[in-house]
Amino acid sequence: MNSLLKYLLILLGLISVIINIVLICLNSNRLPKCMSQPQESLKVRHSDKSLVFADLTPEEYKSVRDYMWAQKELKISHSLLAKPSENYLFLIDLSLPKKADVLRYLDFNGSKPARYASVVVFYGERRYLKEYVVGPLPGPLLHHDVTKEKYNTTELPFTARTVTIGEYAQLFTLLNEVFQKLQDPLRESFGYIPKKRELLPFEGMPRGIKDGDRKTWISFFRDYSGMYIHPVGFEILINHESSNATNWTVDKLLYNGQYFNTINEFLTTYKAGRLKKITFKEIPNYASLKPKNKPSGLGPQQYYLQGKRYSVKNNQVIYLEWSFAFGLSSLTGMRVFDIRFRGERIAYELSVQEAMSVYGSITPGMILTKFLDSSIGIGRFAHELVRGIDCPYAATYVDTYRYIDTNVTQRFRNSICVFEHDIGRPLRRHFSDFFHNGFGGMANSALVFRTITAIGNYDYVWDFIFYQSGSVEARVHATGYITSSFKDDGNLKYGHQVAENVLGNIHTHFINFKVDLDILGVRNIFQTKDMVYEEVPLPWMPSEKAKIPQLVENQLKTEKEAALLHSAKTPRYLHIASDKTNRWGHNRSYRLQVVSFAGDHLPESESTEKSMSWARYKVAITKHKDNEQTSSSLYSQNYMWSPFVDFSKYIEDDEAIVNEDLVAWVTAGFLHIPHAEDIPNTVTVGNGGGVILRPHNYFDEDPSIHSPDGMYFSPGTESDCEYNKIACLEKDQCSSTLEPFTYHGFEGVMKFE
Repeated sequence: MNSLLKYLLILLGLISVIINIVLICLNSNRLPKCMSQPQESLKVRHSDKSLVFADLTPEEYKSVRDYMWAQKELKISHSLLAKPSENYLFLIDLSLPKKADVLRYLDFNGSKPARYASVVVFYGERRYLKEYVVGPLPGPLLHHDVTKEKYNTTELPFTARTVTIGEYAQLFTLLNEVFQKLQDPLRESFGYIPKKRELLPFEGMPRGIKDGDRKTWISFFRDYSGMYIHPVGFEILINHESSNATNWTVDKLLYNGQYFNTINEFLTTYKAGRLKKITFKEIPNYASLKPKNKPSGLGPQQYYLQGKRYSVKNNQVIYLEWSFAFGLSSLTGMRVFDIRFRGERIAYELSVQEAMSVYGSITPGMILTKFLDSSIGIGRFAHELVRGIDCPYAATYVDTYRYIDTNVTQRFRNSICVFEHDIGRPLRRHFSDFFHNGFGGMANSALVFRTITAIGNYDYVWDFIFYQSGSVEARVHATGYITSSFKDDGNLKYGHQVAENVLGNIHTHFINFKVDLDILGVRNIFQTKDMVYEEVPLPWMPSEKAKIPQLVENQLKTEKEAALLHSAKTPRYLHIASDKTNRWGHNRSYRLQVVSFAGDHLPESESTEKSMSWARYKVAITKHKDNEQTSSSLYSQNYMWSPFVDFSKYIEDDEAIVNEDLVAWVTAGFLHIPHAEDIPNTVTVGNGGGVILRPHNYFDEDPSIHSPDGMYFSPGTESDCEYNKIACLEKDQCSSTLEPFTYHGFEGVMKFE
């Protein structure tokens, strides 16, 4: 018995030793976890001074809302579904401080500018609109009417307002009443079954043909996800000019290319069979984005071997030698401020201003359509970004808050992302094949600051990209769904057929950016450079001549000279320059390189063109003014014929732009002729544009030569880690640390009840 026990103990001991050896071996081969915190070696430190540009906090939004609600004489409704006849607090946003005050604070330790909110109220009882500034925050608060100061009128017309959720709710009520009268033709033609198989509306804009109109053509689509490419051939014109919804009327109907003045006229004609009827049939949903094959694997993923080389704190990002503050306007979207490289301010502001599309069609819902997205709210529709699709999984995500067309501050989780990204091609490189053999180069690793806005059918991917060469790129790519119309006789002049009875309508995309460059201060000039061929005699053989490229340099001295039309030939090099020079005697400057495949701009003779006059210009340079803050406005969409912000007026006074604080307004975009490959979705490839801000004689050499990412080796030193960190990559191997996948983006979608 003792022997058996002894052998059993020996066996257990051996098993224990084996298990420990296995565990030791497993743990010795396990990679350490990759660092999730920013590296300690960041060259720039965060500063709370960036908060001068910060969006309003949830507490500030609530404070301003409660203050405005408490003003009894304003009689503001507290309801989310306030009727057009009621007074409604539509928008609260940051009121940006004056630039001179901010620069005194940032650069000369001046007093911090007071913080104010911008507020828009729709007065349904009085049939006008007003804007206020409310502050100083945190209080005590006062409100000041700035309508006259901003727009040179004491009241803005009531029909210039954006359609609110409350107004949409009443429009949908009217549509339900119309559909009840039209149940038989809608069922027979489109398969309409109330509360089971609906017809979904899509509205055209502008809402009429002259000032004061509020008459909206509404097109209808099948009740599918991706409804925008399922038109049914039925449209209604609704007159909703009155603030009293009981006075709204149906003024016209369109059915399969035929117009009717009243519902009864349509019903009578339909029942008598005096029109070409549409017969409903079931079709598959070719707009579905559900993959046709189950996903079978994962593409490449990125992670940070030595921790993130950037840091996000409050509303400031620092990355290697870059720093900037950021915000997200409900109306205009993404914007960054106080952009610095190596401690020097390159730009005071880089921001999105407007996104515009002009459509071609034969059907009324599209024939006059010109979308100006800031009038709906570009930043308003920045929902949560999807990890691994919208941004790399390991990116840093930032929540935003906003108050627009609501009665409570809304939180949009993870609606901005920040990440460092290897672009996938070298920033620079050279392989020496002759004489001094060697290789020198550098991966193009850049910081991307991104948001994505889903405005109706289109999704815009907005990027500000910061390169180690000192360049900054503002870029947009479009994806989402095309807008379509029902195929009818003659409308192939306005696009291509992309599905059965579906026309993808031709349209333009124009995007406007504000680029407030401050090159070594605010006293700058605008220069252009280009080339010509000049015939010159050969110095060693004067009898022979050759045409040689020659540099042509000019300085443009007034705003009209510097308003560069899309339709005119533009110099290829455009510079905002300082009068200070680099080591080689050239003006230190940054170049504006526009990347665009824009279509033609709307002719100036068109009555609505003034509302988008910024799109006339590829680049326009103006003298900075605090009262010329944006190129468009909240009211441009619904009051196109007499806009309250007409950008061309900024240029008309033709001020001098020599040694002044200059702002560049840059327009990029692309022409979209829809094609079969836009089904189900438009892809981002080739569908975008932007502007690159590039140093041009700003430095004495390429600043990336000082980057920690540089590489160099010569024959015999290929494995030397001193100038080739990639050769010793195994020392930095680690396993990625990823957060679990979550998504809350559906929390912020629009609800109409």
